[in-house]
Amino acid sequence: MDYSLAAVKMLISQLRDAKPTSSQNATALGGVLFQRAWLQGVLVFDQVISDGRMVLDDGTGLVELGLCSDFAHRQWKSGMYLMVVGVFQIRTGEIPLLKVHKMVDLSGSPDREAMWYLEVMDAYRLFYEPLIQEFS
Repeated sequence: MDYSLAAVKMLISQLRDAKPTSSQNATALGGVLFQRAWLQGVLVFDQVISDGRMVLDDGTGLVELGLCSDFAHRQWKSGMYLMVVGVFQIRTGEIPLLKVHKMVDLSGSPDREAMWYLEVMDAYRLFYEPLIQEFS
């Protein structure tokens, strides 16, 4: 893992445009090279949607959460608003997978969802948009 590559703040819908790179440990979104994605959304345990898996829904899409034992033993509940950081894995025919490194319950934070969308927009405009346009 190359920790010099920052975790990219993004919406799940943006992961659809991510492409594999020649490096097996990195993914590219335009000119933005990343290993870890930083997402926020609502935890979903619905049998139909998630098929019994832990799934995050940010309103733009779904991503499956792959949990290590540190996180798997905690009491996660459907409807919690979570911040997750992890390694993104592209999968064909299935929803994307995020192997979680960090997961925090932000349910008690007021305006958390509105602030997240603003943070993602700000990061995109300042850092990612010029690189994405350059490689498009």
